[in-house]
Amino acid sequence: MNLTLPSTREEAWRWSDLSGLPALAEAEPQGGVIDTSDLWIGDGPRLLFVDGRLDNALSEPGDLIVGSVAAQSGHPLGRLATGEGWTLDLASNVAASGLIEIVHVATGGANHVPGYIRLGEGAQASIVETFVGDGWTNRLTAIAIGPEARLMRAIRLMQDTGFGSIREESEILNGGSLVTTILGAGAAGTRIDAEILLAGHGAYAEFGGALLARGTQRHDAAVVVRHAAEGGTSRQIWRAVADDRATASLAARVEVARGAQKTDGEQSLRGLLLKRAATINLKPELEIFADDVKCAHGATVGELDARALFYLESRGVPPVEAKALLTRAFVADALERIGEEAVHDAFLRDADTWLGAAA
Repeated sequence: MNLTLPSTREEAWRWSDLSGLPALAEAEPQGGVIDTSDLWIGDGPRLLFVDGRLDNALSEPGDLIVGSVAAQSGHPLGRLATGEGWTLDLASNVAASGLIEIVHVATGGANHVPGYIRLGEGAQASIVETFVGDGWTNRLTAIAIGPEARLMRAIRLMQDTGFGSIREESEILNGGSLVTTILGAGAAGTRIDAEILLAGHGAYAEFGGALLARGTQRHDAAVVVRHAAEGGTSRQIWRAVADDRATASLAARVEVARGAQKTDGEQSLRGLLLKRAATINLKPELEIFADDVKCAHGATVGELDARALFYLESRGVPPVEAKALLTRAFVADALERIGEEAVHDAFLRDADTWLGAAA
């Protein structure tokens, strides 16, 4: 593979560590028996990709179509995701038949899978994607949301080693809604990219989540939301936790075009350092060319509240448990955006598992 990667000298990539990708791109997957029984949340349509290839025996496509995908990108990593992938194409006023789940298992090496989602007017769908294993997992998802359509996406990054790169490119028309929540609770490095265009009046977009890092792990997220029409609303709610010598970096940008009056945009970037040797980088940005808007951003990095820890310990809570309780509350704030109760509970359990190991 002719692998041309962006440099850290480029502003958008200055916090990313892509140095391990050439070796992963040349490595061979190990294969083997894969147990995914504890990864499924519901009993709706499901796809299982192993090293980027569909496992037909353990998949139940339902509304999903597997094959060539109408998704292309100029993004340095997203453009590598070509070939066969999955498509969800719902006609107007159609609701997907249950919670859609896609599990991606990597056994080494690199795999690249594209996805495409198109929701017709008034259509609705909920999709959960889970990433586990070892290697370089690279994904591109193109999303087209019609008027008054609703899409919920929840993404779990749970790989043990390697690297996970996610690229999402979305367009939302009049009154459409997209809510994407990401939990990074594995041990692999990650790069999360998104460009979201609110192209119609009253469009709504929410993109954020919780990134948890330990050891020398690095999480990196860069999200751009573009308001191109009146009355749009966007939310970017991120929480990052860094332990040991880990690094978490969040760049959130909102652009408001000249004609996008009545825009309501909010960015909330918060970082929690569990050790002082850890690093959290936050970069909120607003670029506004309209004059009748309500846009706000906030970015804070700190440690656990010593007074809250003292209070819990004075009530008999052991120090390790007190630390985990406060950290859980910090993380749970970002996961509250998940509308499906079963999905929300599963993501919280994964976060609890990470917190238990961190303690």
